[in-house]
Amino acid sequence: MKRFKIKKFFMILGIAILATVVFGFVVMSLWNAILPAVLGVKAVSFWQALGILVLSKILFGGFGRGGGAFARRRHEWKNQVEQKLAAMTPEEREQFKAEWKNRCGSMRWRPFQQNSSAAE
Repeated sequence: MKRFKIKKFFMILGIAILATVVFGFVVMSLWNAILPAVLGVKAVSFWQALGILVLSKILFGGFGRGGGAFARRRHEWKNQVEQKLAAMTPEEREQFKAEWKNRCGSMRWRPFQQNSSAAE
């Protein structure tokens, strides 16, 4: 049993290293094929491409299921707003939308449009 766990650990480690190398080369290849011609930036090395990959993981939340922490927080916040809007009367909803329109200018926010049309 212990031997199987060690073998499984090294297999997962090997796959992780291989995936990192492949993703690094994909990022490097795409960057070097597209961005120098389009934006006039310099070509990047493999290690710089890995750095870009890590930076994008940090900034945008990852490549796995469900996104990162930012996506989860945004989803939770959106659910809270939708619940509050559903509990409001039509007059309160219009007042709330008017207040946000006043704060944000003429910018429209889609969840308000969707919920007001779905609730009415």
